[in-house]
Amino acid sequence: MNPIIALLKANNISDEQIQSLFQALTQNPLAAMATLGQLGLPQDQLQQLMAQVMQNPALIKEAVETLGLDFSKVEEAKAKLQK
Repeated sequence: MNPIIALLKANNISDEQIQSLFQALTQNPLAAMATLGQLGLPQDQLQQLMAQVMQNPALIKEAVETLGLDFSKVEEAKAKLQK
């Protein structure tokens, strides 16, 4: 299982909340960060999650594809942020 999804599930984050988080990520990465902050993850685990993503950004793509979402939307959103 994708380590991002596994960490969220280990913290009793529901499948619906996970799906919503990654749906937000495909539309607006900044909103996704706010949503992630509202999930109530312990600070140490949130830092661990961010470190994993920074070391291996492909984990986001893997998680998005695991959830059946379109990763190209993440790339589009990222491009918009860089403008």
